[in-house]
Amino acid sequence: MTHTMKMIEKCEVSPPPGSVPSTTIPLAFFDLPWLCCPPLKRIFFYHFPHSSKHFFQTLLPTLKHSLSLTLQHFYPFSSNLVFPPKSNPPHILYTQADSISFTVAESSADFISLVSDSPKDITVLHPFVPVLPPSQTLEDGTFLIPLMAIQVTVMPRSGFTICITFRHVVADGRAFHHFMKFWASICKFNGDLGLASLALPLHNRDIIQDPTGLKHIFLQELSNLLPENVESMGEIRDVPCDMVRQTFVLSHDQVVKLKKWVSVECKSHGLELPHLTTFVVTCSLIWVCKVKSEEIKTGNLLPSNDESYILAFMADCRNRLEFSIPLEYFGNCLVCGNAEVKRSKLVGGNGILEAAIAIGSEVRNLQRGTFEGAETLMSNFTEFATLGKHMTIIAGSPNLEVYETDFGWGKPKRSEVVHADNSGFISLSDCREKEGRIEVGLALQKIQMKKFSTILEEHLTEFGVLLTRKVYSYELP
Repeated sequence: MTHTMKMIEKCEVSPPPGSVPSTTIPLAFFDLPWLCCPPLKRIFFYHFPHSSKHFFQTLLPTLKHSLSLTLQHFYPFSSNLVFPPKSNPPHILYTQADSISFTVAESSADFISLVSDSPKDITVLHPFVPVLPPSQTLEDGTFLIPLMAIQVTVMPRSGFTICITFRHVVADGRAFHHFMKFWASICKFNGDLGLASLALPLHNRDIIQDPTGLKHIFLQELSNLLPENVESMGEIRDVPCDMVRQTFVLSHDQVVKLKKWVSVECKSHGLELPHLTTFVVTCSLIWVCKVKSEEIKTGNLLPSNDESYILAFMADCRNRLEFSIPLEYFGNCLVCGNAEVKRSKLVGGNGILEAAIAIGSEVRNLQRGTFEGAETLMSNFTEFATLGKHMTIIAGSPNLEVYETDFGWGKPKRSEVVHADNSGFISLSDCREKEGRIEVGLALQKIQMKKFSTILEEHLTEFGVLLTRKVYSYELP
């Protein structure tokens, strides 16, 4: 069914006049690798059973005003990424003329269908996504790239969406969701910062220590990167016509059973117990199901069983004693982990156990207090581009508490990572309904998605049966 999308307004929202002086923010070594990353796109769906007129007259002004107040503290989002002439390093610059592109639209799309768990055509969310404004080139050759754009779309008498497109170089997931919750809280409490009671972001880059000179190394690797290439990354891509996205929810009980099953299997095989967290076991299950589902996708023409498959994921360095970086730090503060397993092991009888051991081991490595994961950030982007189907990237995290983003109209009915719209991504999130549940989102070709869903259901059923037998057998004298 074709849905109409009507543009109502396009405007600019900036911090309150005079509230933020012109400010230059250098890029830390944590930020530099993300220059190579396509824009990130996150959408929030909210229930709103009223007319468009009511939305435009009551909610929209509040959204804009609270956004302006929020940008006073999160001004880098309304700034530009600057590439100076003469090979000087790029940086972020805020001037008092800067603002965020803010689009308002009205859609005839079916809100209930959009927030459901059922598979949806991959393009169905694209009209809700704002496009970043074009770059500017100044007379002296300085290149300016905008960092964020926002689109609010109302679906009359059912709901509305807030969708944000932003460049990863300015902020990682934790910094972005700090911004979103701050904006939501300011909106909910009508501009009262005291009632909103959220910590202010910390913009001081001096707290980022660089003992091994990673910034210099990364700048050398980026020396041939053209700003024009940064701007165009990820914006234009052909999407297969049969791709669908779907959300799967794992219950708290299912996750607990999965942890117990991995623990029992380790004892059974005389193996060291891996770092057993919800993240580790969830990623293990979904990764194995995805690899197994590829058989139907490729018509049995599978790659060699000896080929390595990689699961890439990010770990936050904030709030760790050895780094002294507070949770409120604004910017990027991620290291990268790569769990590597042969395909034959992933699709074998102990695939989930093999995956859990590899992922758990990599998580442990990243917690040892070194910047080992940071050193590989730049090279990982080359691998992402060259390994293709053999690399899967985890986007998001349940720890970011996406569903706590309440603008005053309740929790989101749904939130999705729109840029995770190809088979190279798996998105993870907390769940709206109950604590302890995990939302898993992925995009696959339609026939592969059906296969994936079947394999996932079979595994979840199997765990309960096998766990009951094995736990019982271990309890025998």
